[in-house]
Amino acid sequence: MKTESPAGFNSGWACRREDVILPVSTSVKQLLETQNVAYTISSSLATNTEFEGYSSVLHGQRLRLVGAAKSLILHDAQGRIQVVMPANCMLDLGAVNRIQARELIVATDGELQPFFDKHKLQSIPALPRLAGVPTLVDSRLLDQQTILLDSGSGDDLIEVGQADFQAMLGDATVCDICVPIAELEAMADGDSDEEAIVGAVKNFTTLRIKQRLEETLELPPLPETAQRIIKLRVDPNADISDLANIVELDPSLAAQVVSWASSPYYSAPGKIKSIHDAVVRVLGFDMVLNLALGLALGKTMNLPKEGPRGAAPYWQHAVYTAATVEGLVTSIPREHRPGFGMAYLSGLLFNFGYLVLAEIFPPQFQTICRYMEANTHVPTHLIEKHVLGVSREQLSGWLMKLWNMPEEVVVALRQQNNADCQGEHSEYAKLLFVAQRLLQQKGIGQGPKLDVPDSVFRQLHLDAEKAYQTVDNILSSSDDLDNISQQLNS
Repeated sequence: MKTESPAGFNSGWACRREDVILPVSTSVKQLLETQNVAYTISSSLATNTEFEGYSSVLHGQRLRLVGAAKSLILHDAQGRIQVVMPANCMLDLGAVNRIQARELIVATDGELQPFFDKHKLQSIPALPRLAGVPTLVDSRLLDQQTILLDSGSGDDLIEVGQADFQAMLGDATVCDICVPIAELEAMADGDSDEEAIVGAVKNFTTLRIKQRLEETLELPPLPETAQRIIKLRVDPNADISDLANIVELDPSLAAQVVSWASSPYYSAPGKIKSIHDAVVRVLGFDMVLNLALGLALGKTMNLPKEGPRGAAPYWQHAVYTAATVEGLVTSIPREHRPGFGMAYLSGLLFNFGYLVLAEIFPPQFQTICRYMEANTHVPTHLIEKHVLGVSREQLSGWLMKLWNMPEEVVVALRQQNNADCQGEHSEYAKLLFVAQRLLQQKGIGQGPKLDVPDSVFRQLHLDAEKAYQTVDNILSSSDDLDNISQQLNS
């Protein structure tokens, strides 16, 4: 029999708000006491001294490290179900839907907000059968003698013994609905990129594998404007007029570059009337060249009409990342500073694989979006490898190499999730790694909020405090950057 929860727990739901340290909700304590559960309150900070000093923005990372339980709400036209699972696992949404014979998705923020507001919570507490909702519990939680439960409030965790947790389950369904993140990480780099792409094409499309993979996929060739810009890059005699002539051949591209230079973000004196103006007075030759190249490539693919709910639009995310990379590069001492142009171009194109993914695998792209919504604590490339067998980084790295793009960009896009990458041009990949993590900590971008290892800062010769200040400066100019991205998205 389902136990009705006290203190109005059946009166609505809510989503995660901004990170604010709150004590364990009185409603949560009342529910535990009503069920005669013996529990103690501990902080996820206390359970992992490695992360002492970090802000609450990394609460999700700590949950994974201690193997705590987390909870979320899924729903469809038939109603809601609750899922309680280990935070060090990915929810296999396909397995849940097979067990339930339904098409469940994660409940939206708006549907859940009243519950959080009423009970002063930040996330759904990992208490089974909350509000009498049918509950699925991953079987891995029953392997633990002591179980830590996300309280839904700040860094506090609820610690219960196995017997008490079993008693809390009642009529909840115990099943295998998760995949350990560690297993996904171990599988992530098993095949070569081309083998992974060929495998995905064979498994998920009706395209015939031809002698050359690029013939099978029928992707657009490198745009003519981009080809001319690449040739200009290696021409030692190239000047402003050469660059202006190439960009002006594409009126929409020229307008975008001029608009970029005219943005209040760059505080240019007077009105920018031409590409020549943009180069000489504001952006400089190198930046305009790489900006034009990035924008030209971005126009080769259609923007997906529907992506993961809550995700930043493609160009907004690209603009913020490019601006962050720009700030990081300028914070590195000159003697260790990577090439500004290649770093900026890599930032602008960092998520190009997202467009390729949507272009080649449209049905699977929608499935991946649903998995991302249900697994905000899991890096996106691991979700893509699980669902499809290939990640956006593999796709973009392969395509950039096919298009003979600069090797700095190829390495940056392909290795941007690899903090341990070494070798030539690895600094560009590490810049993207840092930029993405810092922006994710501020809620910009898909994926979990994770710390940046000190070793990455050291390898880049980048002061961590200056890096965090860079992101704060970027966000202080968000209105100007949003105006730029809106013009690109339209």
